[in-house]
Amino acid sequence: MSNTTKDRPAYRVFSVSKKETDPKPVWIEIGAAWPHKDGKGFNITFKASPFGEAKIVLRKPKAAKQGEAQ
Repeated sequence: MSNTTKDRPAYRVFSVSKKETDPKPVWIEIGAAWPHKDGKGFNITFKASPFGEAKIVLRKPKAAKQGEAQ
């Protein structure tokens, strides 16, 4: 699988951080990850950078809804 716009990523990349004024964590999508052909790693593309003490979280994308672009 290559890293092209027509291929869905295996994972979405999020920056997850907490604000002192809100107990709920803030999840911001900052990129995507595609598996290597040999299955031993990933290419990760970032469209933004995490800030502060955010952690990086990889999650499988949800299935596309009917009529939604992949």
